[in-house]
Amino acid sequence: MKSRIKLTFLGTGTSQGIPVIASSHPVCHSSDPRDTRLRVSVLLEWKDSKYVIDCGPDFRYQMLRANCQRVDGVLFTHEHSDHTAGIDDIRPYYFKQGVMPFYAHKRVFESLYQRFAYIFKEGEKYPGAPTIEEHHIDKDHSFIIGGKTVIPIEAWHYKIPVLGFRIDDLTYLTDVKTMDKEEREKIKGSKVLVVNALRETEHHSHFNLKEALEFIEDVNPERAYLTHISHLLGFHKEVEKKLPKNVFLAYDTLQIEI
Repeated sequence: MKSRIKLTFLGTGTSQGIPVIASSHPVCHSSDPRDTRLRVSVLLEWKDSKYVIDCGPDFRYQMLRANCQRVDGVLFTHEHSDHTAGIDDIRPYYFKQGVMPFYAHKRVFESLYQRFAYIFKEGEKYPGAPTIEEHHIDKDHSFIIGGKTVIPIEAWHYKIPVLGFRIDDLTYLTDVKTMDKEEREKIKGSKVLVVNALRETEHHSHFNLKEALEFIEDVNPERAYLTHISHLLGFHKEVEKKLPKNVFLAYDTLQIEI
């Protein structure tokens, strides 16, 4: 029998978060807490396992807010800063637990070697920097974490390949613009799908709302949650009214079980 997965949305915002610095847009001044969005990330928990997908610049506050006392590993979708810039803040977990497993495509690690050389370079590791255990992953090979099989799913974020992840009946995707047919097949049968929906107007590297809803209709999950949301999508309470009955607008701190 599969153990249930609890998913906590640590952040549901786009790369700038909401409110955007110095913005006069009405959503950035909303009094609805659901309109305040940190950079996109989730915490997955089952039995005694706790894993985070993406580790952006809000990671420290997200972990404090979630009162997360342990992290067993971090899975990365891709190398952009809103998904990786917080990796130095895994230090408290490293000091408490020891070596921290990272799961990412080789290309992502190559980016991190340059941007966080003090962590990764052999012989040049700065005293006090965390020690990372590298696990190279790709779309063609599943892997095991916490006793569960993870199926990587490749999508395209403009010209950059990104990885989503299917674990049991949950599929998590972000920063998707297009996806090949064979990768879509990996998603079908999922009960819960999390996928990005940036705004209503077209964007060169992200699904807009129309594209996200078409994608959801194609892969046909029981429930879908929209994430990686820009202030340009609009107020949470107004966007929700436009959605199909099985599609929900995620918000920071929302918890669901699969």
